[in-house]
Amino acid sequence: MAIIEIYTSPLCGYCHAAKRLLNSKGVSFSEVDVFQNPDRKPEMIQRANGGRTVPQIFINETHIGGCDDLYALEQAGTLDGLLNQ
Repeated sequence: MAIIEIYTSPLCGYCHAAKRLLNSKGVSFSEVDVFQNPDRKPEMIQRANGGRTVPQIFINETHIGGCDDLYALEQAGTLDGLLNQ
C-alpha cells in the first residue's frame, strides 16, 4: 500500500475534498495541519517545489500537487494504480 501524506489547513475546502476522495478509496494517509503546526510549512514548501497553498499531496514521496491534481488523476483512471503501489 502506498504511503500518502497531505499537508492541510482546517479552513480549506480543497483540503476537505482531497481527504474525502482519499477516504472514499479506503486508504490511510498522514496529515500535517500547517495551521496548527506553522513550523512545518517551510518543509511543505520545500517538498512541493515552492508550492505554498494547501493541500499539498504526496504519494510514495512523489509530489502529486493539490486537490485538482488529485481529482485529475482520478478522472484519468490512474489514481488507483498509484494508491496500490
